[in-house]
Formats: sequence, structure tokens, C-alpha cells
Amino acid sequence: MNILVCIKQVPETTDVRINPETNTLVRDGVQSIVNPFDMYAIEEGIRIREKHGGKVTVITMGPPQAENALREAVSLGCDEAVLLTDRAFAGADTWATSYALSMAIRKIKDFDIIICGKQAIDGDTAQVGPGISTFLDIPQITYVKKIEDIKPGFIRVERLTEEGFTAIESSLPVLLTVVKEINEPRLPSLKGKMKAKSLQIAKWTAVDIGANPEKIGLPGSPTIVNRIFTPPKKAGGRIMKGDAVQIVTELVGELREKHIV
Repeated sequence: MNILVCIKQVPETTDVRINPETNTLVRDGVQSIVNPFDMYAIEEGIRIREKHGGKVTVITMGPPQAENALREAVSLGCDEAVLLTDRAFAGADTWATSYALSMAIRKIKDFDIIICGKQAIDGDTAQVGPGISTFLDIPQITYVKKIEDIKPGFIRVERLTEEGFTAIESSLPVLLTVVKEINEPRLPSLKGKMKAKSLQIAKWTAVDIGANPEKIGLPGSPTIVNRIFTPPKKAGGRIMKGDAVQIVTELVGELREKHIV
């Protein structure tokens, strides 16, 4: 059973800065972490390997510093790691990112299950996982909360819905996006840390994966961001003092004066 886990390194901050020329995130000088939802994907990949054998390969696309995210994944139990790093990838939207990752996966060739976190906290689009499956032309199951059964060429899972969950069966290979309800991520082991420190991480460029230059980075991104700005802070407002009855009476009076109620 060969499992691929796609992860993303994201800024560990709410103070997001934007490059005014490219309208992309400024990552230089910002502490980064593994996208929290991807930690559940890593854990589930390791659990599948522990139960069914095989190996777990973790993949990410980003600048050279994204290697730290891969080493963290290896310290948790992943077997191999691949970093897609090339200036040609810079500025990619979800479509171009999905394309690049799918090309890397085609280069790997041998896989049964691809696992992604449900979304990244810096973009919140939840588009890359489904995008990868579309480029690879394989089934996808999103918002997976439990893997019930895996057999050769077959998987059955529970997919989280607003009403509860839906049981879904699929052939393999398949792409899954997982939610936090699926497991509890483990802590890195000493053995894992030692392996992560010494592991030779594969670093692939756009040429290495055979990517079409017109489909990657900013040139290959159909999404155009015209402007990004921080909304102005709301002004006004006041603190009302007194007991509950006084505050409610005063508030209702003001709302009536303004013909709101």
C-alpha cells in the first residue's frame, strides 16, 4: 500500500502581509508551520501503513524553507519526502498548484491513496485536493472522518456532512481529503527525529516533473487578484453600564429612536 500525503507550509501568524506588486503572501521573515489540517492527513497515512504495510511519501510545493515541513512529517513517521521547489512555481493559485502536484505524483507513478487535509488555513479554499484528483483523473472523497475498510483495489469511508455522515465506497487509487475528526495526530519520536535530520529529501524543479511552463506559477494561474486590502476597523460604539434591566431598557429605547425596532 503506497500512500502519498500532500501538505503545505503556512504562516504561523494572523499578521498577514501582502506583496503589493504580486498580491501574494509575503513569507520572508514569517515563522511557518505545517498546515494544521495536514497533520491529520499525515497521521492517517501512517496509520494506514501500520495496518496494511507499504510506505508513506510526503510531498509539498514551496520555497527551500518548506523542507522543514517535510522533515517534521518524517519525524512523525513518514518514510520519504519530495519538495517541489522552483522560482517558476512562485505565485501559483490553486489550479496551478494542483497541476504541479499532480505532475509530481505522475512522476512517482506507484500510489494507492493520496491524502490531503481538507483545506489550508491561509487560503481556506479546499480546492487543491480535488484539483489534484481531477488532473490525475481518479476518484475523490472529501471531508473524510473515518476509514472503515481497505482491501486490494477498494476502500470504504465515512464522509462528514452537515446532517451526520455518508458511507462511500470507491475503487483505488483514490484521493481523500480528511477532517480533524478522523484521528488524533501523534508526537514525533526520537527515532523519527533522527531519521528526519539525516533523510535525503528529493528536490524537484518544474523541469524534473515535466511541467508545462504555461501551467505553473503566476503565468499559469487563471485566478487574478486585482487588489487585497485590510478592511478598516469599525469605529464608534460604546459601553453600557448598569444592571441587565437598565441596559436592555436603554438599548431598546435607542433602537426605537432609530426606527430599527
